[in-house]
Amino acid sequence: METLYHQTNSTVKEIEQCFQRLGQVAPQEALDVENTIQVKITQANSNCDRLDVLLFKVPPSQRQSSKLRIDQLKYDLRHLQTSLQHARDRRQRRQQEISEREQLLNHRFAANSTSPSETCLQLDYELQHHTQMGNAHRGVDDMIASGSGILESLISQRMTLGGAHKRIQAIGSTLGLSNHTMKLIERRLVEDRRIFLGGMVVTMLIIGLIIYFLVL
Repeated sequence: METLYHQTNSTVKEIEQCFQRLGQVAPQEALDVENTIQVKITQANSNCDRLDVLLFKVPPSQRQSSKLRIDQLKYDLRHLQTSLQHARDRRQRRQQEISEREQLLNHRFAANSTSPSETCLQLDYELQHHTQMGNAHRGVDDMIASGSGILESLISQRMTLGGAHKRIQAIGSTLGLSNHTMKLIERRLVEDRRIFLGGMVVTMLIIGLIIYFLVL
């Protein structure tokens, strides 16, 4: 089990290195790097499934700590999968913007009574307006994607804390932890829940204000 765990942990580090490379390669090579990251994430998730099965063969005294390490790997992989999806969305938006810009520049205007200078001014204004609108939409999309990633991370952390709380209660019943310590743990969970709700409200408020000022 230890060998498989260290192998999976090494795969997670390789994925993080691939993300660093993804921000440096040309757009033509980004798709290949994204596919490589997806393959490694799929392989790491498969290893985590095998680790869950091997966990039952671990001595009971070591099972809790091994479970926590596996849960941490799963959390890291969920976060990496979300980051990969955001990277794909950004690449697709950039490709769409480039395609729309090329279509606009290659558009042929019909002959009319408008002078060439007026036609050039109108084209420059439309191109500038299109660029500004594209930047505004891209900024809003990035904020929404970032907010979604933060909310997903908070939800995952809440689930992890809830599972850790249950495991600590089980360990506490075995080791004889005091009631005072358990109350402190429960109080911390209540505070984390309030922070989660407050962060979600503030994030949604910021996204709404950005949409209002940039789009409307």
